[in-house]
Amino acid sequence: MTVIPYARQRIEEEDISSVVATLRSDFLTTGPRVEEFENALKGPTGSPFVVVVSSGTAALHLALLAGGIGPGDEVLVPTLSFAATANAVCYVGARPVFVDCLKGEFLMDPEDADRKITPRTRAIIPVHFAGHPAPMGDINVLASRHRLTVIEDGAHALGAQWHGHPVGSLSPFTIFSFHPVKHITTGEGGAVAVSDVTLMKRLKQLRHHGIDLDSITRNVQKRWEYDMVELGYNYRLSDIQCALGVSQLKKLPKILKARKRLADRYDRLLQGCHGLILPPRPDPLSTHAWHLYVVRIVGPFNNGGEKRDRIFNELRFHGIQTNVHYKPIHLHSYYGRLGWKMGDCPEAERIFPQLLTLPLYWGMTEQQQDEVVDHFLKAMNEDVPREKHS
Repeated sequence: MTVIPYARQRIEEEDISSVVATLRSDFLTTGPRVEEFENALKGPTGSPFVVVVSSGTAALHLALLAGGIGPGDEVLVPTLSFAATANAVCYVGARPVFVDCLKGEFLMDPEDADRKITPRTRAIIPVHFAGHPAPMGDINVLASRHRLTVIEDGAHALGAQWHGHPVGSLSPFTIFSFHPVKHITTGEGGAVAVSDVTLMKRLKQLRHHGIDLDSITRNVQKRWEYDMVELGYNYRLSDIQCALGVSQLKKLPKILKARKRLADRYDRLLQGCHGLILPPRPDPLSTHAWHLYVVRIVGPFNNGGEKRDRIFNELRFHGIQTNVHYKPIHLHSYYGRLGWKMGDCPEAERIFPQLLTLPLYWGMTEQQQDEVVDHFLKAMNEDVPREKHS
């Protein structure tokens, strides 16, 4: 059986050639391809400074540290996100405070965020869910009024724009991810786009054990001395990975165009399906990056997610890999032990059983998409549960 994944990387010959050339070079890490990738990322992010790191989670961790967030602080986090968004807050000893999503949408609700601000609140992390820009106008007003540091989670949103401004250019910190399911990949990897040279220098120091001078700088200055001035981490991204990133990034316009075409085609093919709500679209001034295509399955046959799960299993039986983005973070066992419970974010809890992510990736063919839609519509039209497949 041919499997259609919900997402996957696409590696082409020029990507392989770029990596091989680096393998044959003098530097496998902390070399020139790192700075080349960082400079290349300034374009699509609109940011004057970009620091690449080993993962999107590492990017969140370092952004929080560089933003001065620590023990005793609270950080507003949307509950409808991957766990890493909140986990990074815990890494620095702060407390994530979970914010509900806008009614009928997947994005952080600024009004709920406002209600949950306390004297200990220091930062807010809006997530550009699925590539759909968060309501940054309201979030920035809120942040300004309460003097909160804004750290945008743009892991889904490389190439997205809010009101004509690239995601990456709007806040002091914006993080990105280069995991294989994202728009471009470095295998594993991430980046922090920042607005200030001082923040950039601090991030580079933190990703390299807290040492004041890296090996390249010491070689240029012909000196061996260095000093570890703070507790840092080994969050470096290698030249091998950056070589892949540089090559992949050149294709970003093509990738964004292909993803939008597939998302628009899903809309046309699924329009009018009873009991189905298609993904929300951003306002006309903003641009969706289409990392994910998340639908909602509603109606009396989906009590508690029963029909959603049945469709999930049916599509898997036919070799079509769907997914669920996301189980609200506050409902995970770990955060339950920290005091969070059902009822804390009612809108996210309401729509969670309805969520299903259909396959979407660069390289997906229309024939594959037709197969997904065919099996999905058949499963949607079956209101009687089928026997379980072995």
